[in-house]
Amino acid sequence: MYNDFAYNYDALMGDVDYDARTEYLYSLFKKFDRAPTLMLDLACGTGEFSNRFAQKNVSVIGVDISYDMLSVAREKSADEGNDILYLCQDAAELDLYGTIDGAICCLDSLNHITDYDSFCRAIERVSLFLEKDRLFIFDLNTEYKHREVLGNNTFVIDTDEVYCVWQNEYDGKSVVEITLDFFMPEGDAYYRTGESFCERAYTESEVANALQKAGLKIEAIFEDMSETAPADTTERVVYVTRKVN
Repeated sequence: MYNDFAYNYDALMGDVDYDARTEYLYSLFKKFDRAPTLMLDLACGTGEFSNRFAQKNVSVIGVDISYDMLSVAREKSADEGNDILYLCQDAAELDLYGTIDGAICCLDSLNHITDYDSFCRAIERVSLFLEKDRLFIFDLNTEYKHREVLGNNTFVIDTDEVYCVWQNEYDGKSVVEITLDFFMPEGDAYYRTGESFCERAYTESEVANALQKAGLKIEAIFEDMSETAPADTTERVVYVTRKVN
């Protein structure tokens, strides 16, 4: 899972301002609680957020289901001199060595869990290791984005590192099947690899139910990269939640 994607992920995410997003998340921790000292970066991918929080003197545990994603992340951390513990685990089977005092899950990673019971278990596992009164901040793609933006559309991403054809198939309800074809230059030719996965949009009531079962209270729901309430056309929402029991 996410094998070929891992080595093309950063090229495809070139428009993401990780510095700004890290500052945004850090500001939410300080606004609603305090800066974490030991933080979980769930579905950490190639480690962009893990490394930036480490540079803020936050100890980080990065967890991802993809060994290849973690291989890229470890290489980055070594290059930047960051001591980050990376664990290859399914979010629904999260098992840490002790408690954490903050957690994040970014860039719609939880949408990749398409089974609702597994979605709930992943949140419950975060809560299990989160200290009482501490924050879990995560974001989710909305139903609007799945229906109106991703939909049954095809996108082409052309970078120096890779040419990608991104094809979506929407089930008309909540799930988008995503197929990625990568064409990477090698001398005078290109070689092709591919990856397929699904994303599911969850309703506000489904998320609220999962959080309640996990003992997490919603402190705020924001439109992405803001502190304003989501609108009907919001594509990504940010949840600020606190462990209460």
